[in-house]
Amino acid sequence: MALNLFGGGKPDNPMADIGHVKKLVAALPANDFVKVLTDVAVWLDMVNRADGLPLSRRFEIIDLLDGAARQPYRKLNAEYQSAQRLQKFQENTLWSAAAEFAKQLGAAYGRCVEELWSDAAAANTIRKELPVMVARALRASMRQMKWAQLRYSPIDASVWSVIGRLYFFAESKGICTEVIRIYPDELDDGTVQEEFLKAMMLGISSNSGLDPAQQEIAERAVAHFSAMYALQQEPALGCNFCFDLSRPEPPARVTKDYVPGKTMRCFGAGAALAALAAWTRSIQQHDRVPAEVGEIGAGFDSDLVLSALQHLALQWAEEPPARQSERRRIATRLTVLHGFAELLRATEAMMDSASLDFEHAAGIERWIVENVSERGFGAIIPPVQGDWIKIGALLGVQTEASTAWGAGILRRIVRDESRQRRVGIQLLAKTAIPVKLLRIGAVAAGDAAQAGESALLLSTKPDKNGEVALLVRAHSGVRDHPLEMNVRGKRYHLTPRTLIEGREDFDWVRFKVSALAG
Repeated sequence: MALNLFGGGKPDNPMADIGHVKKLVAALPANDFVKVLTDVAVWLDMVNRADGLPLSRRFEIIDLLDGAARQPYRKLNAEYQSAQRLQKFQENTLWSAAAEFAKQLGAAYGRCVEELWSDAAAANTIRKELPVMVARALRASMRQMKWAQLRYSPIDASVWSVIGRLYFFAESKGICTEVIRIYPDELDDGTVQEEFLKAMMLGISSNSGLDPAQQEIAERAVAHFSAMYALQQEPALGCNFCFDLSRPEPPARVTKDYVPGKTMRCFGAGAALAALAAWTRSIQQHDRVPAEVGEIGAGFDSDLVLSALQHLALQWAEEPPARQSERRRIATRLTVLHGFAELLRATEAMMDSASLDFEHAAGIERWIVENVSERGFGAIIPPVQGDWIKIGALLGVQTEASTAWGAGILRRIVRDESRQRRVGIQLLAKTAIPVKLLRIGAVAAGDAAQAGESALLLSTKPDKNGEVALLVRAHSGVRDHPLEMNVRGKRYHLTPRTLIEGREDFDWVRFKVSALAG
């Protein structure tokens, strides 16, 4: 039985010459990591299409090209994390180079495994490199998953097929738990099984609900815990997901309808779940990332690391995340605008004139709602102007049955097989009320310059703790001070309590309504 995953083609003699390849590598630019990855991807494709190469020579060439791209790939990944500061064209250039490199690298190592599968004699001659080939092929597949998730695209079925067949091959050769140095420059050893489980755990982590920075943190955490994950034939505590090695389908949570089989494997977070919980408790208690988290939180603030780790804990738990309200199928339209400034402008204008028509205002969009619950909407969105569709974006939302503007946050983005984007919107308030906030000290001093910070009130009455929620301009500073709030001519005293969430253009904050101010 052969993998039969990666097509052949006409031989490409120049790439079969190791001396020629070394010259190409030596001529790669030192400071242009995009060009390096783009060129290496092309050369890997040429090697993959070259028939007649001895397996040892094929692996030698791929290893050389892979090594030349290691550092440029790290640099590109770091640069991509600053995508908020990049123009769309730059971001797309980085994404395309990384995604194509991962695809071609996986195909190249995969062809090596294909040849090993069909040639037992060759497998014996290259026995030492066997687990390295499979582990690198699995890691390249995981990278393909990563770059698809960063675009909120579905992971191609062929990726799951490749992962399943690679691991099945490794099991047949008895190399799954053999400890190896996957890359010479890595400090820690690993195994094929750990690489397989990284891909599985990333696959069930629902990264469509994370922004790119959170996805990076989640990917690092998934890799860090690889030795703690559980893998066995039957489901058990801490082993509550399953994957069929023979089918091109993603892993899934074990259900009551689970049917065991020879190619079914059950896996889960195992001991990693308790370790993850300890990390989140430490961050919450000390408001900083603990030293043992190491490079997982490098470059990110503690709130961002905490949110990503909490997301993983929720997805890895024994029981699936509970739906907090019933979702109903519906077909209707939702009027949408985006950003704190635009939502504030729309609500203030509506307060000034109930007859104001926003139907043709700039930035207004019409989205098709597929389902609705008390907590939000599931919608299909058309192509939009600009590049603002991202996790955490603030939305102004207006249903067909309402004239008021509500507030929501974009929480999930998924591209389906037809490239259509489906999103999940968390509804913060059905009606966002424009208010004015004045710092208490400024009022007492008669400082008019400080007497007019606009905000959006999300609560029509205090909750059981006497608190209300507001959206304020990001980095405005008002959330750190006692305030006087003016709502439709009435004045209230506010004491800051909790920052629920901070984003690029807004802070979502809770305040204690402690007294009526005059």
